[in-house]
Amino acid sequence: MLSEEAQQELLKIARKTVEALANEEEPPQFQVDTPELQHQQGAFVTLKTNGRLRGCIGQFTADKPLWQVVQQMAEAAATQDPRFAGNRIRPSELDLLHVEISVLSQMEEMDNPLDIELGTHGIYVKKGFRTGCFLPQVATETGWDKEQFLAKCCAGKAGLAADAWKDPDTQVYSFTAEVIEEA
Repeated sequence: MLSEEAQQELLKIARKTVEALANEEEPPQFQVDTPELQHQQGAFVTLKTNGRLRGCIGQFTADKPLWQVVQQMAEAAATQDPRFAGNRIRPSELDLLHVEISVLSQMEEMDNPLDIELGTHGIYVKKGFRTGCFLPQVATETGWDKEQFLAKCCAGKAGLAADAWKDPDTQVYSFTAEVIEEA
């Protein structure tokens, strides 16, 4: 668990980065000395306006400090999410923008995908070159049961058959996330 100070620092980094990009400015340069933000961890940044998704991008592994991953993922969520290619975040949305950061644990391959704990585990599905993932909070937000969570990730995210998670050639990984969000 990150300290309150570290959480607030990550939120500031993400928000200031998104604000600069929405205003067509260069992302700010940060000097971060907080030791717990120097660990190499994966993270996702989710952006919402009035409860509607406006961008969500992340990475599972990192070769740089967490604070740099968060800044890069904030930039990617604001400018590179293909779902919003023609509709990027505008300056007029910034007052309504809500930033959420998910700091990820290591992924673990599952023998039985039904062993996931909804609301605690996120999933990453892989078969061949097709992949998809859902953060842990997606199950809570949607109210899906385990089979729906797995099926919708396979079909909606990975472009596989809805029951691909049952196929022995499909790899299903679980992970947890420490979710940090603006008040």
